[in-house]
Amino acid sequence: MAGRNAVPEVIWARPERAGRGPRPARSRADIAAAAVRIADAEGLDAVSMRHVAAELGCGTMSLYNYVPRKEDLYELMVDAISGEHEIREPSGDWRADMTTVAHQTRALMHRHPWMPRLMSPVYGFSPNALRYLEHCLACLDPLDMPYGTKMELIAMLNGVVTTYVGNELATAERARTLPWSEEQENAMRISYLIGQVSTGAYPRMAAAVMQDAGPIDLEAVFERALSRVLDAFDPARAG
Repeated sequence: MAGRNAVPEVIWARPERAGRGPRPARSRADIAAAAVRIADAEGLDAVSMRHVAAELGCGTMSLYNYVPRKEDLYELMVDAISGEHEIREPSGDWRADMTTVAHQTRALMHRHPWMPRLMSPVYGFSPNALRYLEHCLACLDPLDMPYGTKMELIAMLNGVVTTYVGNELATAERARTLPWSEEQENAMRISYLIGQVSTGAYPRMAAAVMQDAGPIDLEAVFERALSRVLDAFDPARAG
């Protein structure tokens, strides 16, 4: 592939544009913004060097002077979106602050539905990602524990949010493709489930349905998931 080096390198350690010549015509920020626009409008699979070049009005090969690999383009995109996090002064209540961060991340992923697919520790050390991590660690200053443990807390919280949003997005996408309404779909499946557990073959599932047969409050489930992760690291709740 054009622009692929034989040795690993970090895109952030490269100059904005490789090689000699006139002043760069565009920046990494321009390229990232174009790729994000494409992904937001058409999905991640639509992002290619050719498509980004067309969005910018330049030749495909010229982009490799700025971004040597498609993986680097993804890293630029993740960094650009990481910059949307609102960095607030920590309140001193680490649980409240990290809950706010988690809600921000969830909203961010809904604005950019392709984002969960690119969540990887590999992309965790770009400029905006480092800014985000530094903010999270500042929020966790009141916790008396090693930084490694705090990083685990941040990773686990991000994992919960990413998984939860991924399920939300997949459910919404499936609903859009149904030939009937989502309400009709749910009613049909609940009816089938009740019929199955009523046979007596699934006594524990029957007890679960009898105990809580109402609709699931997904917002409450999200809040409980966050609380349970935070509880695991809260000295006041340990033991």
